[in-house]
Amino acid sequence: MSDSLERLYLAVIAAKDLDPAISRTARLFQRGPDKMAKKLAEEAIEVVIDAVNGNSEAVVRESADLLYNLTVLWASAGVRPEDVWREMERREHMLGIAEKLPKSAMKMPKASSPHAARRPIVALEGRGLRKRH
Repeated sequence: MSDSLERLYLAVIAAKDLDPAISRTARLFQRGPDKMAKKLAEEAIEVVIDAVNGNSEAVVRESADLLYNLTVLWASAGVRPEDVWREMERREHMLGIAEKLPKSAMKMPKASSPHAARRPIVALEGRGLRKRH
């Protein structure tokens, strides 16, 4: 997976200075980080809606779009995929791979018992949502 995102990242970097009339990537770079962030948010919402509606095939398609737009935003922000992998590795050592860091340091588990303080994984329950087209 990380190889695929690295290749995508390199392709995004290569395409950012192409003609915006023929390259979606170049067009996003021309429009700037605000447009990139908006596209990323739109794709994330579409993934959520499709997941809540139980449409696995659409989740796959929209997730690919989400990763593309995330990679474009990374490139714009000067973030490389290996920066993200390093952070994920750091978090895995602290909390386990399936955990997100708490917002406050007060909620951090004690180093002496890293597994005892892990929170359970909780799935979202949702109602049927519809995408706007």
